[in-house]
Amino acid sequence: MHRLDKVDLQLLRALCADPRSTFVALAQQLHLSRNTVQARMARLEESKAFLSFDRRINPVALGYPLTAFIEVHVQQKRLAQIVAELARIPEIVQAHGMSGATDILVRVVCADADDLFRIDGTILACEGVDRTETSLAMGELIPFRITPLLERTGRQGGAGTSGPGASPFPDAMIP
Repeated sequence: MHRLDKVDLQLLRALCADPRSTFVALAQQLHLSRNTVQARMARLEESKAFLSFDRRINPVALGYPLTAFIEVHVQQKRLAQIVAELARIPEIVQAHGMSGATDILVRVVCADADDLFRIDGTILACEGVDRTETSLAMGELIPFRITPLLERTGRQGGAGTSGPGASPFPDAMIP
């Protein structure tokens, strides 16, 4: 596991502010050498600190203005097969295995209500899917963000600092 230090956190905050920053620009901004920035960025990338680029592409630009969340209830013994089938549905942009009453929470994008109905039907057609419950997202209230976590981690000197709201983990770590 790679432990994030102060320089790593500074780099990540700078990238959140301007994701297209060059190594030279980051080096100048953070008062580091270009080689240090390049080595740190390589290490962060190797440790999988960065998500895939496609998370930054807005589905609306591709003709999918609606987002829905579908709770999928499945026969557990067929879970792996169902997940493989769900992965073949292009409109499914994310899926999570859940605890509780729902087995899989699927995030889908769609062109309109008819498209959502078709996608839901495709999910229901997967062998081992018992039922689904669909909720249409009316709007994104808090977009995906990491900057507040980076800021808190930096203020606390690591994620393991004790106190109210502190993380139970000893340091900010990336597997």
